[in-house]
Amino acid sequence: MSRLRGAPAPGTEPWSDAGIVLPARRTAPAVRQVGFRLLLALAVLVATTVIVYLDRAGYNDNAGGELSFLDAAYYATVTLSTTGYGDITPYSDGARLTNIFVITPLRVVFLIILVGTTLEVLTERTRQQWRLNRWRSTVREHTVVIGYGTKGRSAVDTLLGQGVKKEEIVVVDPQRKVIDQAARHGLVGVVGDATRTDTLLRAEVPTAARVVIAPERDDTAVLVTLTARQLNKGATVVAAVREDENAPLLRQSGADVVVTSSSSAGRLLGLSMLSPHAGAVMEDLLTYGNGLDVVERPVTRAEAGHSPRECEDLVVAVVRGRRVLNYTEPEAAVLQLTDRVIVIKSTG
Repeated sequence: MSRLRGAPAPGTEPWSDAGIVLPARRTAPAVRQVGFRLLLALAVLVATTVIVYLDRAGYNDNAGGELSFLDAAYYATVTLSTTGYGDITPYSDGARLTNIFVITPLRVVFLIILVGTTLEVLTERTRQQWRLNRWRSTVREHTVVIGYGTKGRSAVDTLLGQGVKKEEIVVVDPQRKVIDQAARHGLVGVVGDATRTDTLLRAEVPTAARVVIAPERDDTAVLVTLTARQLNKGATVVAAVREDENAPLLRQSGADVVVTSSSSAGRLLGLSMLSPHAGAVMEDLLTYGNGLDVVERPVTRAEAGHSPRECEDLVVAVVRGRRVLNYTEPEAAVLQLTDRVIVIKSTG
């Protein structure tokens, strides 16, 4: 049996499986935070050593002799760590007062720095788990974008331009660095093989309203479409494919709309060759948020009962139920309140 065009060799696994990455928050790197705290703890230790050494005459060393700087460092270390062997002790009033009002507060600060670092690590893990559980319980009717390459990023930019919130978009990609990039942009990401059911379940595909499938390979797009459609029968599935011959497989797999990237680019190139101005207009229409945009919107009450030509925006098609009517068709001559229209509008 022949393999799908662009399929990997049997026995190979192009993607790896991993977990969910929530949008990144602006915090200092963990290594930098720990390093700063260690330097702060070291500064406290050095300050305590200097204080003890300057008042060394008020301390008694059971081994005999005057305290050296090393003895002062040793005393500061065992004191701040609350070990307290008792071999070096303050006996003068000044040394004891210094221990009460200076070294004891420094001991508390030292312990707070060390214990606080551990508590913060545990707290951060708990916070991340809480954020993950909260996200799982609230995400509904969202958009899942599978593949965060050039096509996937362009799809996300268009969705954001159309008013979709970042919290309503989940990105799935096999590469961790790509998902980290999506998280830095404020998107929830899932690292893993999108052809696997467990990966799509982590992306909450069963509750999604829309699924955009834009992987690098056509065979992957077919498998992802099959898996996504199996998990969600009602979502709108839009898939990108490189080769025209693979487009029917995408439709048979459950995709509502199939976009052929190579042939679309070829048609745009041919149009631009024959008419550069027409090509420029088409490129403008395909670039959201700049110049002219193609937008689908509901019919307003003022427009209901009138011809599409009477609308303020340029109407190119009418969506009635599940049918898309060209504005020139007789059925689209009068707009209904339940219709939706596809219009070209200026963003300038």
